[in-house]
Amino acid sequence: MALFEAGRNCWRVERADKAAVIVDACDYYRVIRQAMLQAKHRILIIGWDFDPRIRLDRTEEVNRDETLGDFLFDLSERKPDVPILILKWDIGALKLLARGRAIAWFARLAAQKSIRFRLDHAHPTGCSHHQKIVVIDDCFAICGGIDMTGDRWDRPAHRDNDPDRVRPNGKPYGPWHDATMAVDGPAAAAIGEVARDRWRRATGEELPQIEDPGCLWPEGLQPQFGSVDLAVARNTAAYLDWPRVQEVQILFEDMIAAAKRFIYIENQYFTSPAIGAAIIRRLEQPDPPEIVLVGPLKAEGWLEQVAMDATRVRMAQIIGRSDPGNRFRIFTPKTKGGDDIYVHAKIMIVDDELLRVGSSNLNNRSLGLDSECDLALQACSDGERQAIAGLRTRLMAEHLGREMAEVERHFAETGSLLATIEALRGPGKSLALLPIEKPTGAAAFIADTELLDPKSPDAMFEGMTRRSLFDPIRSQWRRRMRRRHQGVTQVPA
Repeated sequence: MALFEAGRNCWRVERADKAAVIVDACDYYRVIRQAMLQAKHRILIIGWDFDPRIRLDRTEEVNRDETLGDFLFDLSERKPDVPILILKWDIGALKLLARGRAIAWFARLAAQKSIRFRLDHAHPTGCSHHQKIVVIDDCFAICGGIDMTGDRWDRPAHRDNDPDRVRPNGKPYGPWHDATMAVDGPAAAAIGEVARDRWRRATGEELPQIEDPGCLWPEGLQPQFGSVDLAVARNTAAYLDWPRVQEVQILFEDMIAAAKRFIYIENQYFTSPAIGAAIIRRLEQPDPPEIVLVGPLKAEGWLEQVAMDATRVRMAQIIGRSDPGNRFRIFTPKTKGGDDIYVHAKIMIVDDELLRVGSSNLNNRSLGLDSECDLALQACSDGERQAIAGLRTRLMAEHLGREMAEVERHFAETGSLLATIEALRGPGKSLALLPIEKPTGAAAFIADTELLDPKSPDAMFEGMTRRSLFDPIRSQWRRRMRRRHQGVTQVPA
């Protein structure tokens, strides 16, 4: 049964002749560099953040010292007729003030005729433009969780003290796990339309769609899927004459409801009561699936830790009350030396039948306030199911510090994500259960009131007593009690 419904849980469903999930920014930066070198008509970059000081390709000796800014300047000189358009969220631009030489880089970008850098302030107060999109010639696009900015580059090995994992100022940063998705064909053209719409809203300029753009696919990027239909799901808050779009949340809820055996999730946050309620509904039905969530031990920054970490604990505690079989668990990845790996990826895999990669987190902001864009596919053949299973196996092997064959063998024997993880995790590079410690004080108050994770622009200014983390789940409990009183014992999906 087809899951995607254009106009309800996605915007459109379009075909890609090739599609590939790229895991971690080491490979992504190399791929996007190769793709931009092939551009003939236009490069359009949409980002939450953008830093021209970063190095793109740190694997080839010839490119090791080349910064993103150097590369774009050189490309603009070699291809003066190919405009390079860069759109960055405006509030995030405040970070530039702390980046020293980055300001000079942006001044140089502004002086280049074929490079146009713009800040996007077309959003309600408190909103974030969170999409991470690159579109080349309207025939190749990348959409996912990785920005071209600092602290993102890492290899899948996530080695301790990797000498290449340094900021432009030479200071090291910690291990970082991320993912994005590359597509071509009509699916790329659809992502191009999303990007052009963002440019138009931000600048007032209407970019024409490129007619007969030809074909483009970076050398060395092995497609995992061929001739596959992809759903494009978006989220945008209402602003001026532009209506609210909330496809992201509906698709998350539909994917959870469709699960039969398991749900594998990688996500930076887990604070949305709507997603928690959807998980509880599925767990309370007969034969519930296993649900594995892989996330960071702690959010980035003190404020995010107060807002997100305590709420995630609350969510886990609430779900646990409806999970007597302990089928829902949260894990966090560790390096060989025991350091925490920050999970920034936004991936969901259901039964090896459904795959989703995008920019959306499982928090209120991503589902109701910020601009987001995700890609999803539903397997229609054994080959596509095997490709999704291969990606899931690769991700699990990366986190567990094991070979893919070993993960695949254990899963084939047990049919269980949890049994496979428990059999293979241990000391060194592995997955650890997330510690569940009850939040107290200010953290508990912020978690319970969703004070720093609003669902909409209006919610940012509501009185604190008007909303609570528990409201959707309390409402669900009341409905369940009414149904039981009426003689209906099973909660419908």
